Parts: sequence; structure tokens; C-alpha cells
Amino acid sequence: MERLQGIAVSPGIAIGEALVLDNEGFRIPRRFLPRDAVEEELERLNLAFEAAVAEVEHNRQQVADQLGDDYAAIFSAHLQMLRDPRLHEEIEEMIRSRHYSPEYAVSRALRRYAKVFQSLKGQYMAERANDIFDIEKRILRNLLGRSREELSQVTSPVLVLAHNLTPSETANLNPEFALGMVTEVGGPGSHTAIVAEGLGIPAVVGVGLFLVDVSGGDTVIIDGDQGQIVLHPDEETLARYRHEVEEQRNLAVKLGTLRELPAETMDGQSIQLLANIEFPYEVKQCQERGADGIGLYRTEFLYLGRDDDPSEETHFESYSSVVQAMKDKPVVMRTLDLGADKMRSLPDPEDERNPFLGLRSIRLALRNRDLFRIQLRAILRASTLGEVRIMFPLISTIMELRQARMVLADAMEDLEEAGIPFDRDVKVGMMVEVPSAVIMMDRFVEEVDFFSIGTNDLIQYCLAVDRSNKDVANLYTAADPAVIRMIEMAVNAATGSGVPISMCGQMCGDPMYTMLLLGIGLRSLSVTPAAVPEVKRVCRSVTIEKCEEVAERVRSLESARVIKTYLKEELSKVFPEFPL
Repeated sequence: MERLQGIAVSPGIAIGEALVLDNEGFRIPRRFLPRDAVEEELERLNLAFEAAVAEVEHNRQQVADQLGDDYAAIFSAHLQMLRDPRLHEEIEEMIRSRHYSPEYAVSRALRRYAKVFQSLKGQYMAERANDIFDIEKRILRNLLGRSREELSQVTSPVLVLAHNLTPSETANLNPEFALGMVTEVGGPGSHTAIVAEGLGIPAVVGVGLFLVDVSGGDTVIIDGDQGQIVLHPDEETLARYRHEVEEQRNLAVKLGTLRELPAETMDGQSIQLLANIEFPYEVKQCQERGADGIGLYRTEFLYLGRDDDPSEETHFESYSSVVQAMKDKPVVMRTLDLGADKMRSLPDPEDERNPFLGLRSIRLALRNRDLFRIQLRAILRASTLGEVRIMFPLISTIMELRQARMVLADAMEDLEEAGIPFDRDVKVGMMVEVPSAVIMMDRFVEEVDFFSIGTNDLIQYCLAVDRSNKDVANLYTAADPAVIRMIEMAVNAATGSGVPISMCGQMCGDPMYTMLLLGIGLRSLSVTPAAVPEVKRVCRSVTIEKCEEVAERVRSLESARVIKTYLKEELSKVFPEFPL
């Protein structure tokens, strides 16, 4: 058994069969063969080895002809291993006696060899492990006949283990079958982490290199609460985690009874509890968990994984389905919030060394106004179907906001000239997620109908921490006193001017922060659908006076660690089962 520590990004426990994707995205299935298929599968294995040998021999000859035998020596080593009778015997034994599929047997055998090399000291030995991975991929490519299986096509329950998952790959996960996910790289605020949390599946990122230790089909445990994964768990560990899963199910049933009840504190203060969604189908989860509306509808999924821009009709169909499903409840639509590097239809930025400080979000939209106007037209068309609000992301200056509103005015004029109905009084707001926006709140209050604090970005810009970098992930925390002060500054500026303000970042979906956020004056929170019942339970179990006491105490504390400890202690007084 091996227990590995990573970064917890989506809570919950998942136990199941591993689906392993390596750097090239090979899925290595664990499949057992019927007895009468063994000989046929051995023949398929031999053909794959022969094809791999032919490929390597061809590469070796090409390099030898162009650069000489010394440079071709690496391929000679590959050939030696591919022809090694001991390797063939080991793989054949797994297929004959254990009835493993050829893919699984190849993966098990070669990864065992690679691990031996990785355990030896010295760069030379580590490079030999990479050679073995190269051989494994070459054989698998010939066995599988394709380089990647789309994750959206997975049709059995699995835990997805990968070096990394792109936002579009994560977006294609089907929560019915993808029970959890783990990546070797990544940080707590990455888009991949946000999507996993939105899907409501346990997720851990930034574990470090571990894929060599696991093969497809192995039993794995993902502990999204503690940020751990357990490989090859023993029976005692499995029993303990299965008990935890059962307790979580019982708690979910208990929280389900809150669905029709309001998020109202014990002293009668009403809290608006909205939900964040990424995809239209998540509306059902919002309704099932009793959300008061949608406080953040991320629209990026329409752009991910495509070679062209979505049409106005594609936008409109997605938006209208959500608005109609929510009926008279508010739906806040955030306009495009992606970097140019994530959109295939746009040329790659020439000097994008730091995408978080580059051409992204509202900056990208204002640079590509035709694309921006198409989206705004679709949102405006959907505004006749329900209570739609428009929100601009990553606003850092007054001029950016005014330019965005000018494009909106152009879109309105387009529709008016075409005789297409829309809500001319649609409410327009902005995200508060950069320090400059907080500092200029006294001016922004005169320009918008509402604000929403996006803590995922505000934390990284306030603390100068790349939220997708595991090496500085320990510095990325909502509990930092500077972050909390910025949030309070924004809340005070907005409420003092009578402009509604909400929060839609990951911070407010964590029950640990609920009392603090209510204590500093927030009365509207937008969380993932899965977090709605738990946050509602906290709201209904406290008074505003108690929350203000908590906020006052936090103001006197000087470090994130101390603040976290204090908030956990206060929550455990309300709910003794809360883990300290």
C-alpha cells in the first residue's frame, strides 16, 4: 500500500478502478481474457512487438546514416530490450496464467522495470527509465491502434489518473462514470480544479510523479478531503474508507431535507444562496439542492476543444435552456473568461510568458469585438426568457468597464435594428478579482448594478501566487489576512453605496469560511451546486451577531495558518463532526 499527498481541490471520497492516462494520453485498460482468446491475443502481442522492432530499426538506420552509429546507439538499446526473451516470457506468463490483456501485461511489466531504474541514483539511470516508457508507448500504440481514447466515451465507473488534464478534457468528464480524478501537476485554483469541483467529484492535484506506480484497473482511493490518494490499499484501509463513504451518503441525505428551506440565520437574516455552473445540465443539480438562482454561469465551455468560434445560435441555445429551466430565478452570465492560449480559433500570443498577466478574459474580448458582440447578442436574446444579468470578468480599470458597456450597447443596437426583442433594462455587473478593482470601488459603484467577488483570481493577484503552480500552492490561501482585508474593503464600499455585492469564488463554497463572510457583511453567496446544502446548514445554525464576533477575532490574527485553525475550531463548535 502507498499513500501519496497532493492538494485537495474537490471534497469527498472515491474508491474504484483506475483509468490511467500517461503524458501522451494512453488509456491502459485492465482486461481479463477468456481462456479461448489467449492464443489469439498472444499473436496480437507478437505482431505489436514485431511492428515496434521495425519502427525502431527504421529510426536507428536513419539516425546512423545521417549522424553516425554513436548517435544511433540509443535505438540499439531499445532494440535489445524489445528482443529480450525474458521480457517476452514475463509478459506471456501474465497473459497465459493470469489472463491479463496484452496491453495490461505490457504496462505492468515495463513499469516495474522503469521503477527499478527510477530508484537508482544518478541522471543516467533516470534517463533509462524514460527509455522504458518510450518502449511501452511504442508497443501500446501498436496494440491499441490509436493514441487516445476520449474521456467522454468512458462508459464504466473509474477514477481518472493523469499527468495533467486540460480544461476541455476535464469538461468532458461524465460524473456518472468519472468518480474522481488525480493529476501529477496543477494547483488549487486551476481551471481543471474548478471544473472538478463543479462536477462534484473528489479531486486531488499536484501529487507529483506517481503514474509509474499504478496500472489501469488497480484499486485506488481518492481522499478529496485530505488531499491524499492511496494506491493498492489493504483491506483495513478499504474498510475504513468505505465507512467514510457511507457516512458522507448519510450526511447528504440529511442535508437533502434542507432543500425547500431558506438560507436564513437563527436571528432571521435572509442569505441569498446561489449556485455556480459550468454546463447547462448542471441546472438540475441547482434545482435539486435548492439554490436561489445561478450566481455564476461560466460560458467558457462553449469555446473549449473546438477549432472554430461558436455561433450566435449555439450561444443562444445554451443560455436559453438554462434561463428557461431556472424560470423566475436570477441567472448571472459571465462573459468569456479565457486566455488566448486556450482558444484554437485565435493565433497564439507571440510573447505570452505569463498567461495570468496577459491577453485573457475581458482584455481578450475587447481585442476581438466581433466575437464578444456575438456572445452579448445571444445573452440579450435570452434575457426575454427570464431574469438574466450580464457580468464582465477581470475588470481592472474604469475604461475597460466602459469599453465593455459600449460593445454591449452596440449589440443592443444590432438587435433593435433587426427587430429582435431583448431586455433593455438588463442588469450589468462586474467581477471584483484584481486589487485595482478593490482600490477603485468608490468609482465603480457609480458604473454597475452589482458586483461579484471572484476569490480564485483575487487571491493569486493579491498574493502574487500562480494558482496553477504546485510549487507555490502552499502560499495560495483564502485565509491570508491581506485577502480577507481586500474582501472586506470591497464589501464595505459596495454596501455603503447601496450596490448589491456577492461572492462566487471557491472560498465561499467552503463551510469553514461561511461565518467569517457573513460577519464581514456578505449576504449573497454563489457556490457549486454540491456545496449549497452544507453552506445553507451553516447559515441556519448561526446568528449574525456570532458571525460578527468571528470576523472581529479574525481581524486581530496575523497569519493564514492561525486564521484557518480558529475558523475550524469555531465551526466544530456548531458541528462537532467537522474535521479539525
